[in-house]
Amino acid sequence: MIRRFHPAEMESLLALWLESTTLAHPFIAPSYWQESLDMVRNIYLPHARTWVSAGPSALEGFISVLDQQFVGALFVAPGQTGKGIGRALMQHVQQRFPLLSLEVYQRNHRAVAFYRARGFHIEDCAWQEETRLPTWIMSWQGA
Repeated sequence: MIRRFHPAEMESLLALWLESTTLAHPFIAPSYWQESLDMVRNIYLPHARTWVSAGPSALEGFISVLDQQFVGALFVAPGQTGKGIGRALMQHVQQRFPLLSLEVYQRNHRAVAFYRARGFHIEDCAWQEETRLPTWIMSWQGA
């Protein structure tokens, strides 16, 4: 079931984010993500519109959109990958926003392929100064 994120779920969502982002980015030191936790909690999530996929006993994944178009996060719990949760979350926001963009690490080949399969196209490249790694800027426009 996809629904809006409830602030009472903050700790569960942050735990899912930290575990998932660390696994999805083995080319970045886990300490980088741990040091980013407070920023995600106190700055990023309060300014984003976030939806969760909620299972019977735990959050299975989430997606966050900033400024009505920027997909800032899409993560699925490690035990739930490959079950269509990420696809369902992306479809959920694609039905609500006519234009979406995102930034993804170039070395995250699985995510790049996922976004391409959802209709996103590479528009540009960028450089993440904090991680010293290149990223792709991708966009999608609805019909």
